Amino acid sequence: MSTFSSSNSESVLRIGEVARKTGLSVDTLRYYEKIGLLKAARTPAGMRIYGRRELSVLHFILRAKSMNFSLEEIASLLEMRADPQHARDDVRELTHRKLEDIREQLEQLASLRDELTLLVNLCRGAEDGCPIIEDLESDSSQS
Repeated sequence: MSTFSSSNSESVLRIGEVARKTGLSVDTLRYYEKIGLLKAARTPAGMRIYGRRELSVLHFILRAKSMNFSLEEIASLLEMRADPQHARDDVRELTHRKLEDIREQLEQLASLRDELTLLVNLCRGAEDGCPIIEDLESDSSQS
């Protein structure tokens, strides 16, 4: 943990300012620090302060989260970020696995969409009961 010195000319932000700027909660920023994704410098009074480097890391984290990377995967990516030339194959492999996960999720979502569409259409034509409720009540393990 580094300590802030007044000779540091870089503009610094306190945790609340970073929270407002990034849209993250203060608790989330503290959590990221606790799990090692982020390192905040401290004032002599112990207050967390953030500079351009920390904001860059947070931007990276937010972008990676928007691509559905887990915090564990983001930690790996942050390590690889330090030496991207040598980590290229590892980054490619991690990203390929993420792409495969997303393809699988898309297939599951398409199947769910088709099932829900069928239920909505069955419901329109039903005269007795509700096919949607009946389907939700059914034991899918019997199918």
